[in-house]
Amino acid sequence: MDILRYDVCVIGSGPAGFATAMRSYDYGNHVAIIEGASLGGAGISGVLVSKTLWEFSRNYATVKRTDRGYKVSNVKLNYTEIKKRVEEAIEEREYQLLSQIETFSKKPNSKKSITLINGWAKFKDSKRVIVKKSSGEEIIIEANSFVIATGSSPRVHPMLKVDGKKIINSDYILSLKKFPKSILIIGAGIVGCEFATVFANFGQTKVHLLDSQKRVIPFEDDDVSSYVNQKLLDIGVIHHDATLREVRECDKHCDVVLDYSDGHTEVIAVEVIFVSIGRVPNTKDIGLENIRVEVDKRGLLKVDNKYQVAKNIYAVGDISGNMALVNIAEMEGRFVARAIAGDIQHPLSYHNISTIMFFNPEISAIGFTEKECKEKNISYKVITYQHSLIPRAIAMRETDGFFKIIVTNEENPLILGVRAGGLQSDISIIYIATIMNNHTRVNDIMKTIHPHPSISEGIQECLRILKGKSILKAKAFPEHIKFKISS
Repeated sequence: MDILRYDVCVIGSGPAGFATAMRSYDYGNHVAIIEGASLGGAGISGVLVSKTLWEFSRNYATVKRTDRGYKVSNVKLNYTEIKKRVEEAIEEREYQLLSQIETFSKKPNSKKSITLINGWAKFKDSKRVIVKKSSGEEIIIEANSFVIATGSSPRVHPMLKVDGKKIINSDYILSLKKFPKSILIIGAGIVGCEFATVFANFGQTKVHLLDSQKRVIPFEDDDVSSYVNQKLLDIGVIHHDATLREVRECDKHCDVVLDYSDGHTEVIAVEVIFVSIGRVPNTKDIGLENIRVEVDKRGLLKVDNKYQVAKNIYAVGDISGNMALVNIAEMEGRFVARAIAGDIQHPLSYHNISTIMFFNPEISAIGFTEKECKEKNISYKVITYQHSLIPRAIAMRETDGFFKIIVTNEENPLILGVRAGGLQSDISIIYIATIMNNHTRVNDIMKTIHPHPSISEGIQECLRILKGKSILKAKAFPEHIKFKISS
């Protein structure tokens, strides 16, 4: 059995693994990336796929609008062509990553390198992994440091077996041959709500969303959750406070029996069932028992403040137990590369992590919610400002959106959290993230004059409201501007 030697061996090429490998290369290491499936992991096969579909669906929904003084006729929707374009996006990104790996592959007399090894890794001990290639050949990789970045997979529903046809999950979204006439999405978390939005935007599918709770995205404040809930109700059916009792597969559809908390039962017929009940870490069959590393009841690895699970073994990304987001995975991967190099300047902070939820419209978030402020006994002020008062939104005829800004309750406050709904919300959150990470107070933020017309002028007006200096006043627009101080 061949033995190959590296400084750092990364198991998994998703966002966490690839970031770890590249930063380890920067520190002068010979790095191996072991990947048994597709390069880029769920960052490409999951996230890139869903977001490409979301962009296409939003564009199609915009073309089909008839409220702007023009009407586009003979717009044809071809699912096969859409799939082809999504697959092109996947291939484009995979080959970008592969091109970079080959650019820095090991060459004669090179002092650092990156090598991609296709196969499945299993720890033999703390210094070696055995890699089984698809051909059946096995090789041994020896390294000073190992990084486990094996990611996660869709959680299996206890009652349903995914077959890629009538019952699918996010891994099988491209296995569909056409738009289904109807779909039941089981799970009203972020991924479930995003795919509900995608199918509804394309307008070919009746969407049912099964939510075991009383409101979607319950971790957000009630006003934000209610906003998302209403938008989903506009495009489909939400089965709140309901549980799945039974699925009966028929020739061309499934009969689904739903039990509601109030005691009544409903049976619906759908062509496809989409299971979206979370993800589980990929920690099986990688030889954790051979390095005396255990997983908790959720299947996660316990890491210390350097993300070590053993003396020379680290874990990053979805398996580390933090938020399963691409930007988090990359942040942890970069951090571990520094830890291996002994270059840690400060511990990782998960405060002020910005996120985007791809609903209709999209919602971006950073920092605390009101709920969290109350739990932490933080006195705060909160301003909500609707897009319907922002000239750029009015000009775009896209007034469905809002800014919600939470600040400390003091004369010159700090921003605690922001929720932005509507077009360009992600751009606004980037601006807010910079402010929050630099602990800039409102008086200094207000020195910046925003361009006109721009969506971010809504942020400018929110902060002016705090100081009683806004151009439009809450008293004149009580339904569009809301301001309160926590009790």
